[in-house]
Amino acid sequence: MNLLKKVLAPLIVVLAVTSTVQVWAQATQESAATAVAETAPVLVDGQVLFHVRGVSSLPAADRARRIHAQIVAAAQDPAVTSESITVTDAEGISRISRGTQVIMALVDADAALEQVDRPILAQAHRQRIQYAITLYRENRSSGAWWRNATRALIATGILLVSVLVLFWLRRRVDAYLVARLGARIKSVETQSFKVMPAERIWEAVRNALRAGRTLVLVAMILVYVGYVLAQFPATRGLSSNMATFALDPLDVMVQGVLGSVPGVMFLVVLFIVLRLVLRLVRLFFGGIERGAFNVGTFDPDWAQPTYKIIRIMVIAFGLVVAYPYIPGAQSAAFQGISIFVGIMFSLGSSTAIANIVAGYMLIYRRAFKLGDVIKVGDHFGEVTTTRLQVTHLRSPKNEEIVIPNSHMLNNEVVNFSTLGRRQGLILHTEVAIGYSTPWRQVEAMLIDAAQRTEGLGAEPRPFVFEKRLGEFAVTYELNVYCTNVNAMRALYAALHRNVLDVFNEHGVQIMTPAYEGDPEQPKIVEPKNWFTAPAKAEA
Repeated sequence: MNLLKKVLAPLIVVLAVTSTVQVWAQATQESAATAVAETAPVLVDGQVLFHVRGVSSLPAADRARRIHAQIVAAAQDPAVTSESITVTDAEGISRISRGTQVIMALVDADAALEQVDRPILAQAHRQRIQYAITLYRENRSSGAWWRNATRALIATGILLVSVLVLFWLRRRVDAYLVARLGARIKSVETQSFKVMPAERIWEAVRNALRAGRTLVLVAMILVYVGYVLAQFPATRGLSSNMATFALDPLDVMVQGVLGSVPGVMFLVVLFIVLRLVLRLVRLFFGGIERGAFNVGTFDPDWAQPTYKIIRIMVIAFGLVVAYPYIPGAQSAAFQGISIFVGIMFSLGSSTAIANIVAGYMLIYRRAFKLGDVIKVGDHFGEVTTTRLQVTHLRSPKNEEIVIPNSHMLNNEVVNFSTLGRRQGLILHTEVAIGYSTPWRQVEAMLIDAAQRTEGLGAEPRPFVFEKRLGEFAVTYELNVYCTNVNAMRALYAALHRNVLDVFNEHGVQIMTPAYEGDPEQPKIVEPKNWFTAPAKAEA
């Protein structure tokens, strides 16, 4: 093993050094090739004559500027004629000169860049220089200057007339739209129940027209400026820049749109497929909810929540698949926004997600459903709405109670309706009666009070428990069945009233809430005093 390490260690070091040297050499060659291949155009009056290469000591741009200066100097010298521009070859260098003054020199590397022989390239450059000198002088003649100035004035007049026509058309178009679209926009306002007021619609139409007129006006000004600058030799180079300024953004947008077409087509197909899948899933769970078919022990009440969960999963899967094909998804700006949104979502959504998860867990636990009367902690009421994050209750006092689902999951939920609808809810109340009263009499009075209460079930029969044998009294619990859970509080009130009446009728004193000694007179209300003012006798 040690021998193997001794052999492999130097070999690995040699391979690493060799690969590093090769990478460095390749990078050096690529950078050198890039530097040698760098070129710059030689411009005269905004027109490109040819391109020249550069070297490390003389960059291409500096060389192009020097050649431009020599050509301009030759054009400004009346003694220089086209025939005086000559080419001489000596010692592997071709020199293009005007008399004894060298305009530019060409070497074999320049010819290799153009993939032609050096003498042929020199003759081609000489002809371009002769043409540039002739054109330079013609553009600066008095006749050419007047012609160019006249064209610029005509273009200015055309621009002014076009602007006036544009503003004239603005008034005509506005009047036409008011006449043709006024009634339709008013109809849209009426049909949308004034969700979209007519003023807002008109404002949107005016903004669209204003944007269109602005674009047309800017395009006219750019065309005018570019044309005028092209008429004069000193500004001819700027005219091409004006065209570039106007067309480059459009070119970038067009290229971006064309480049994103395959990705957009993939997104369209993916959207259609996901929409079809979601529709099939919705039909399946809709059938379960309607009872069209059964899936084992799957509760029909679970159909819609399960469909929503599957829909979220399918949409999340579609977003993951679609992300690389979204136009601009690979840009740094898009990725930065995605990271920012993810951080904000993770920081602010912990409670929301906990409530959502708790809401689904409550549904699958069958804790309650709409219309059930429940009690959660100190809150009591009827379930009116169940949402992803909260559950709404309506209290007996017609108050709306909004409870986070996570709170409901962490507290016991008492459902009065689940068994009450099928078997009846047992209402119960307690009274404490002294030991001097027979328990059989107390039971009979309590059952009599239950039977007098309308709305309580006669079957199963009410029953009584002796819960506690206290120090001074016996605690009795009356139990009676009720099928109308929503009327529970009203039934309790009626039951308590009847208990008071029955015990008063039989002269039995209720000992609750406390008892210290027997009073001289029993604490009862005789029947003759039941309707003492302002109470009124029942009809």
